[in-house]
Amino acid sequence: MKNIIFIILTLFLVTSCEKEIDLDLDDKSGNIVIEGNITNEAGPYFVRITKSVAFTQNNQYPAVTGAQVVLSDNTGQTETLQYVGDGKYKTTSFTGVTGRTYTLKIQAEGKEYTAQSTMPEVVNFDGLTQDSFNFGGETTYTLLPVFTDPIALGNRYLFNFTVNNMTKKTFEVFSDNINNGMVNQRPLFLPNEDDEKDPTDHKVVPGDTIYVEMQSIDHNVFTYYSALLQITDDGGAGVTPSNPPSNINNGALGYFSAHTTQKKTFVIQ
Repeated sequence: MKNIIFIILTLFLVTSCEKEIDLDLDDKSGNIVIEGNITNEAGPYFVRITKSVAFTQNNQYPAVTGAQVVLSDNTGQTETLQYVGDGKYKTTSFTGVTGRTYTLKIQAEGKEYTAQSTMPEVVNFDGLTQDSFNFGGETTYTLLPVFTDPIALGNRYLFNFTVNNMTKKTFEVFSDNINNGMVNQRPLFLPNEDDEKDPTDHKVVPGDTIYVEMQSIDHNVFTYYSALLQITDDGGAGVTPSNPPSNINNGALGYFSAHTTQKKTFVIQ
């Protein structure tokens, strides 16, 4: 019972402390969609450029070829990425380092798009602990990411996880607005029912393996994913729906993220 009370209280605090994000839900089909990631791990890094489709169409995004894609940072490092197919452009020698600010510049279909992202310092991902609660005769499992938020206010985190060898990725975003400088108290809620329409959406049971990634992200990327969660309302419908607020200019959809990454694996007991 105390677990249920704790979870309800946690959700109340999170809801009451987060700012509402206004979303423009107009049809953005045909717009450039950019997905770019740089991490503190060794590359290569990828930028994917596609075209958006209408809500009513299948998620088959046409690739954009022939673009010029340039990455640089505030120390003078720069590289022009090479096209490798499926809308993806790849680095060969670029290096991601915490604390640096990265700039992405793209020339595509007669327009220029730019974005910046600063890679936060690493916040150590110490492990995962399991908990569960029973509601209506069904057991729901949670995992608590163990990390201590730095004293300085303004840290933002993205957690994504997959179950077993499924391809569906679920994500949640945390801020330190309510737990600044403290050990994390916000759990990840694991799927608690099977989706008949989606075989990759599977109820978690003992013996399942959960693969969890923790990212430290900047504020603009946090805003993007927070809005994405509002749109999809299930934490995993996709990474570039029609119109969460992008940190890329000139009308592009998507995001550009310089972030740290750490991964843990946990078997449900």
